[in-house]
Amino acid sequence: MGAHSKNIVIEIQGLTKSFKDLSVLEGIDLKLYEKENLVVLGKSGSGKSVLIKCIVSLIKHDEGSIKVEDIELTNINEDDLMEVRKNIGFLFQGGALYDSMTVRENLAFPLTRLKEKLTVDDINQKIESILEDVGLPDAIDKRPSELSGGMKKRIGLARTLIVNPKILLYDEPTTGLDPITSNEISDLINETKDKFKTTSIIITHDINCVKIVADRIVMIKDGKIYKEGILEEFMNDKDPYIKSFFK
Repeated sequence: MGAHSKNIVIEIQGLTKSFKDLSVLEGIDLKLYEKENLVVLGKSGSGKSVLIKCIVSLIKHDEGSIKVEDIELTNINEDDLMEVRKNIGFLFQGGALYDSMTVRENLAFPLTRLKEKLTVDDINQKIESILEDVGLPDAIDKRPSELSGGMKKRIGLARTLIVNPKILLYDEPTTGLDPITSNEISDLINETKDKFKTTSIIITHDINCVKIVADRIVMIKDGKIYKEGILEEFMNDKDPYIKSFFK
């Protein structure tokens, strides 16, 4: 079954975003299909992170349309936006953990904000289960300052997954990690997709990560989509700009 016979989860049309005189996105068209890992590739400053921040309305786009599961976000009200966001997990570069809280408290935090009232036992069970999934059951009572960079990424992913989002947005998930840990995080992204049936956008310029996780790749250059395709098509491309990534 080809990717394109699957449901479209996110559809972006004609997306533009400028900051004062700096034009960052200049008419991006993009579709994300169900249960795929879509990698967005591009040099630093090419607008990759701005793109995913627009998808969750952390940044308001200027023009164009963003639909998440057929809901148009352009003029959405705050309550409806919060409903949409419940299905989207956003993994920030640094993991964005609260330093003053233990791992257990960090993971409990999003659960206590859900409408369903969970018992303490339910919450602890979920926390233990998700820590098993990311391979860190023993970190439960540690603080972020006691964790390595790779462990923080795993705990950040656990905190994102604990509320069962359908869509995951990863912002540079392997930045600052050594090659071995970087590969482990990339493998974990694939395991997450298989186990939780998630649909993901992965922003990265780490080509090893791309090779491990990408079902499909979109490259952004000068605020526009420069090329779209599968890994093989990028690896075989003779274009000097594309080759500069896949040395």
